Amino acid sequence: MRLRMKGTPYKMRWRAKELSLALIILVCTTIFILTWDRSPTLTSTLPSKNQLQLSPDIKTVPVDPKTHVKEDISTLTRGEAVNNKEGQHVDKTHSTNTDKSSSDFEEVTIQKKEAAAKHKHSPKREETNVIESGSDSKLIAETNNVILRGNTSEQEEKSVDHQACDYRKGKWVIDDRRPLYSGHGCKQWLASMWACRMMQRQDFAFEKLRWQPKDCEMEEFQGSKFLKRMKDKTLAFVGDSLGRQQFQSLMCMITASKNSPDVLDVGKDYGLVIPPGGKRPNGWAYQFPSTNTTVLYYWSSTLCDLEPLDILNPQTEYAMHLDRPPAFLRDFLDRIDVLVLNSGHHWNRGKLKANKWIMYVGGKPNTNRRIADMGSAKNFTIHSTLKWLNSQLPTHPHLKAFYRSISPRHFVNGDWNSGGSCNNTIPMSIGKEVLQEESTDQSAASAVKGTRIALLDITALSQVRDEGHISRFSITASPGVQDCLHWCLPGVPDTWNEILFALI
Repeated sequence: MRLRMKGTPYKMRWRAKELSLALIILVCTTIFILTWDRSPTLTSTLPSKNQLQLSPDIKTVPVDPKTHVKEDISTLTRGEAVNNKEGQHVDKTHSTNTDKSSSDFEEVTIQKKEAAAKHKHSPKREETNVIESGSDSKLIAETNNVILRGNTSEQEEKSVDHQACDYRKGKWVIDDRRPLYSGHGCKQWLASMWACRMMQRQDFAFEKLRWQPKDCEMEEFQGSKFLKRMKDKTLAFVGDSLGRQQFQSLMCMITASKNSPDVLDVGKDYGLVIPPGGKRPNGWAYQFPSTNTTVLYYWSSTLCDLEPLDILNPQTEYAMHLDRPPAFLRDFLDRIDVLVLNSGHHWNRGKLKANKWIMYVGGKPNTNRRIADMGSAKNFTIHSTLKWLNSQLPTHPHLKAFYRSISPRHFVNGDWNSGGSCNNTIPMSIGKEVLQEESTDQSAASAVKGTRIALLDITALSQVRDEGHISRFSITASPGVQDCLHWCLPGVPDTWNEILFALI
């Protein structure tokens, strides 16, 4: 009895504590529920049923159709895209080791890729946008709650957008504002052998096409903007004749075909003079005095050093040093701010034999059989030159370096000297859209991997433009020989320069 009486007060006090704790929890819960709908902070902590959740991969695409753009000029359906290996105008006949081929050893084919398109957005857009989530499209009405990236300036935002844009993916559209210059008027810079307006070609629909990246806008090229961006700088193209085409295209784009007597020839400053007994210099360099901007081209079709074995013999053979970059790069790299390299179409036995080039490695004739074939020799050289260039970038922090992927050939039913042709003149007849995630030129992509050298990837977007070649209209070709390698200017190389402009 004593134990029962003695324990009762303790038991009552314990129950009182439990009751007090329950009351405190009940009061706190009531306050939380009453303030839930009134507090935006609390509301935003959990997703609402009416709140759209976007994954990091989902971007907005501005719906802002331009009146001057017409989508189609062919009977292609929307589903025809360059993400397969089909393509009736793709040349598949040239061989790696032929003595007769003037084209590169590489086979440029379109790889089959099935990848979902990731959409990017322009952060400054506040108009109606389309949001794609997987395969579903949702229309978002006008909104003012687009979140900008902090306080980033407009110029910085554009720079970020251009760097992030995947210019490889997109489609060709008709643009009434094209071409960017006149094939008739740009005689100061454009070689007549590439000016199709000066030939017998009658159809020029190919001049009206513009490349539209899939998920971003291409920055509009203007000569004044280019010169301002390249103030006190030098841009150099180093490569083969396709590099020369890109150089001439850019000169026409900058001047808009207008005669420019104020532009200075500064080729002597870079050793670009006609050698004794030669017909032309190894390149050209021009300076725009208004902004002290220099644009130059140097011919180096294989991107390796060529050295005469007997300088006193006009018929001498040349050591083709596969492990040395061109002497021009070693001598003038300090003066270059933007560098665009390319190679490919001279890597065949016929070219080496005609030019009397002998492969050298380590200062001696090459004896390594693994390097002896054309494909391996080219890859060895490009990797070697880009490795050297990449090693120079830390001491040249101002330098932006690009390696341009290969420009496709479109010979059908033969090669350049065996009846090959490219007679199609209808734009986009073999396709107009490129959706693949990876580069078509895997050799180029491999060469820049792991370096600070950017890939200027133009292969796939050029692959669907078989109508843009000089074809049978060449004024210098022999009868029956067509040029399905070089492009009419104005033409496809203008797009290469537009992408380059956006990236610099």
